[in-house]
Amino acid sequence: MLCNFGVSIGINIVLRTLLQPGVLAMVLTFACVSVSSAQLMPIAPGSTGRVLHAQGQVQVLKDETPWALNVGDTINPKQEIVTGIDGYAKIQVPDGSIFEVFPNSRATFRSNQGNLRELLDLWIGRVKVHIEKLNGAPNPNRIQTPSAVISVRGTTFDVTVEDDDVTLVLVEEGRVAVQHALMPFGEAKILNGGDYLRVYKNQPLAAKSLDRGQVLQKMLRMMGDIWLNQPRVGGGSSPLPSPGPTGIPGGLPGDSGAPAPPPSAPPPPPPGL
Repeated sequence: MLCNFGVSIGINIVLRTLLQPGVLAMVLTFACVSVSSAQLMPIAPGSTGRVLHAQGQVQVLKDETPWALNVGDTINPKQEIVTGIDGYAKIQVPDGSIFEVFPNSRATFRSNQGNLRELLDLWIGRVKVHIEKLNGAPNPNRIQTPSAVISVRGTTFDVTVEDDDVTLVLVEEGRVAVQHALMPFGEAKILNGGDYLRVYKNQPLAAKSLDRGQVLQKMLRMMGDIWLNQPRVGGGSSPLPSPGPTGIPGGLPGDSGAPAPPPSAPPPPPPGL
């Protein structure tokens, strides 16, 4: 009886305290702030991206709503970047690394907000990535596609997701490791500068290939990228480089892949011969 009586007195004291003017409002405010904080996870420092260059149709999806991207805008983790037929964006992260998103592409930035090594999930299209080393030390990052996981520590490379989720990885310089996303058994394939590898969704990893024309291809790609990034007079968009003769995106403007015309016939010999 004495125990129950004591509990009743304690409950009455607590209730009277809560019902005093100002106390209940303060408690409710604290509860609302706690709920809001739990629902909105803070963005980790160093996890955002900043738009260095954008042209054409470039959008970021915020709560499934498309917003146009402009120079200086910030991209937060889990946001999806979408480019149209003339869209291009160059984005830098706080460690100095840069990635470029080319036309007709869709990629999710840092889908795993808690892991800064997860840089991009590329669903379709092409990206070019340059990973800066940290004070000369490796800087692990990962790019994931529907069929491949690409691990890098400081390098420059291209990733293209083609039809049927086929992934093409082409390394310009440095070194990357490529693992099959759906068949993660066996050792990863190591690609060095000039190597490329196609990853098929329903096939194990094949042997890497050496790009015999890597010097020419790199020059074509660099010239195509430079042309693409030039400011346009009047702000209008211009046609984008078509695929080069090798079938890898990034050829020079006007390249059609058609064979060169045959040489003209030699002149007739001089009279008397």
